[in-house]
Amino acid sequence: MITISVCMIVKNEEKRLKRCLDSLQGLADEIVIADTGSTDATKEIAKRYTDQIYDFTWTGDFSEARNFVFSRATREYIYSADADEVLSEENRERFRILKETLLPEIEIVQMKYANQLQFGTVYNFDEEYRPKLFKRQRNFVWEYPIHETVRLMPVIYDSDVIITHMPEESHAKRDLENFRRHCMEGYRLPKRLHGLYARELLLAGDEEDFARAADIFIASSRDNDRDGEELVQACCVVAKAARLAGDVVSFFKYTSKVIAEEACSEICCEMGHFYEALEDLEEAAVWYYNAVYETQPVLNLRAGGRESLEGLIRCYEKLSCPEQADIYREELEIRCGGACGSGEACESGEACGSGEACESGEACGSGGACGSGRSL
Repeated sequence: MITISVCMIVKNEEKRLKRCLDSLQGLADEIVIADTGSTDATKEIAKRYTDQIYDFTWTGDFSEARNFVFSRATREYIYSADADEVLSEENRERFRILKETLLPEIEIVQMKYANQLQFGTVYNFDEEYRPKLFKRQRNFVWEYPIHETVRLMPVIYDSDVIITHMPEESHAKRDLENFRRHCMEGYRLPKRLHGLYARELLLAGDEEDFARAADIFIASSRDNDRDGEELVQACCVVAKAARLAGDVVSFFKYTSKVIAEEACSEICCEMGHFYEALEDLEEAAVWYYNAVYETQPVLNLRAGGRESLEGLIRCYEKLSCPEQADIYREELEIRCGGACGSGEACESGEACGSGEACESGEACGSGGACGSGRSL
């Protein structure tokens, strides 16, 4: 059986920490906690479970804090936990079996992270795999019988353990401010974080968040070292920021950059909102239709699902076309029980808004396209 160090960084988690650590009882051989400045009873609660509690001066860098607490671990594997995570009894048993049977060559174990949308920020799906269990010391292995080389890619195993994410509040404001602050200090976002910042804005940002981020993404759109995917992400953010600010010239400048290449659901949805606000409902309906049926989302599944379908329903109700509105209302229900774009599975088991086949075998939303359906 492998041995496991549970490693955590915490701050003011007195409401959640006991629940998390209780669910790890019997699975952890060691618990290591780095406290980044709690002013509540967090450390007192932690002391009931471990004497390995370290004060870590917060630097604004989560990776630095994770690296610090990982460096204090001594067991074979490290389980990275957050205080708002819980293992059910069923998944505690799955974890126990995993601990007993894990093959020594496995270096990373992924577990399903569930209930992400309760206070979702960067998530399109309610459940997805995440790396959670890491071999502390990696053994380098030579491979191939000729032109041998050291294996660089880790050996990853997708387990059946499901971790329930149980936050009590959204961290969107905190996360968006951290992104902005690092950018303003000169940090150039790598591609992964660039996409996460853009997605978090589209999923959880308000008008103030977009106003504060606009210049950052305008700079990204002018950065010749950014690829086409990042350019689209930047334009999606700046276009929405411009629409919210009433800057029509900038709005069309950045929507046009995307449409001229290959439109995406997010840009079409923004065009729908723009024309709906002008009460040009027929034009708004065209763009919402394109968002759902003729393009694909690149950041926010809701733009190609719930958000645009609801836009179609509003437009046709205002146009006194209740039959047409009912068609799209029915489409919303068919896709995922009225929760399209939430990340919940359709009857087919595919993610809402993904464009994958429905029970009928037709692509979601493709069967008998409704309305004028003028496509791009």
